[in-house]
Amino acid sequence: MMKPEKIGPLIEAWMPAQRWFAGKGRNADVTVTPLTELVADPPVTIWTAHVDYTDGGTETYQIPLVARAHPVDSLEHVLVGTVEGDDGPVWIYDALHDKDVTPAWLVGMRDEAHDGPLHFLRYAESPDDIPVDLPSLVMTGEQSNTSMVFGDVAIMKVFRRLQPGINPDIEVQGELSKLGAKHIARLLGAVEAEVDGVSSSLAMLQEFMTSGTDGWELAKTSVRDLMAEADLHAEEAGGDFAGEAERLGEAVAAVHADLAVAFGVREADADELQRRSRDMAERLDRALAIVPELGDVADGLRRIFAEVATLAGSVTTQRIHGDLHLGQALRTVHRWVLIDFEGEPMAAMSERRAFDSPLRDVAGMMRSFEYAGHHRVIEIGHDPQLSYRADEWSARNRDAFCIGYASGAGADPRTHSVLLRAFEADKAVYEAVYEARNRPAWLPIPLASLTRLSSGEQS
Repeated sequence: MMKPEKIGPLIEAWMPAQRWFAGKGRNADVTVTPLTELVADPPVTIWTAHVDYTDGGTETYQIPLVARAHPVDSLEHVLVGTVEGDDGPVWIYDALHDKDVTPAWLVGMRDEAHDGPLHFLRYAESPDDIPVDLPSLVMTGEQSNTSMVFGDVAIMKVFRRLQPGINPDIEVQGELSKLGAKHIARLLGAVEAEVDGVSSSLAMLQEFMTSGTDGWELAKTSVRDLMAEADLHAEEAGGDFAGEAERLGEAVAAVHADLAVAFGVREADADELQRRSRDMAERLDRALAIVPELGDVADGLRRIFAEVATLAGSVTTQRIHGDLHLGQALRTVHRWVLIDFEGEPMAAMSERRAFDSPLRDVAGMMRSFEYAGHHRVIEIGHDPQLSYRADEWSARNRDAFCIGYASGAGADPRTHSVLLRAFEADKAVYEAVYEARNRPAWLPIPLASLTRLSSGEQS
């Protein structure tokens, strides 16, 4: 095992450039520690990097590294650096991209190994369900974790940022898998470890939806079809998405029902709702300093958030998805499947596991339909005809989703207009801050939504 004084500087220099590192641009002290050696030949070590930010706050990341005696061309893109070993230079790579060593994680799950601080768990009924002999391929595009597909059978997600306790993605999918839930991917295995004396989730393995297509991509295709036929209404275009939106609403309702069975429900008390109302208003106040355009709708939004405090006795809470949007839904040949139940990745674990209203998930989907409908207008440039079609597409699919949800849940989420409108507005305020900081050209999408919501419109 390489010494921390050699590996530490490499990780400290390499980590800020990784997509999953959340501390870009912040000054910090980094302490690198070996957690355990996973494979002996070639050596694979799981390291932890403890980040203490000078402006406050700490984070811990896991970094599996493989040491090679010779350079590997196929791993050049994930080279962390080189160090001097006993027999000459050693090349250090991100081990999650090394197909020769990634099966070690699956072997541990299959065998339910308990090796030092690592504890491998098998959720699959049979060891044969763990595809230890299939090659891995790292998926691109992920922000906060690293995922790899093994053949077309399973996908392993490695949590880069570690937090104490079981990750909600493992907890939720484990319980829903036991129930035989229809609209999720079956959990196959997981890895836990003692980190700084506390158990943390390191990775999970689940069924891979071979025929699954990202809901966001399907929705964007539908919008492109509509925009190409600007003289047609949304329901007339060949790529009309409303049928799928309705089926997705039914699937989300079914998952909420399964979550209620698995984890129970409770009524929110007055104090909780007052706190929620206050938190929404405070987020708006902070956002105003970053997005001054919010001043035009601030009074209306404050009235929306204030109404939440009046709902005592009428809000049922339970475990929810917590970060639901079209990109978290896969359309397979047979059904819609929801993925990524870990909640907002940057939120504290206690927040991600807390009970909340299912309407928060519904609001997330409402916002996602809004973005899908208007993304082409942003890309092409403002055009009155295209903007009209975007509004029409978004409204049609928001409506279809709610109809599907009502069919599955037995009640239309729009009947709870006060809370749903507040969740939508709170999410759109967050989006406005994000767009102002990262994609100013997209800021008109949340601003238009907030204008609509503050005027009292729901859909």
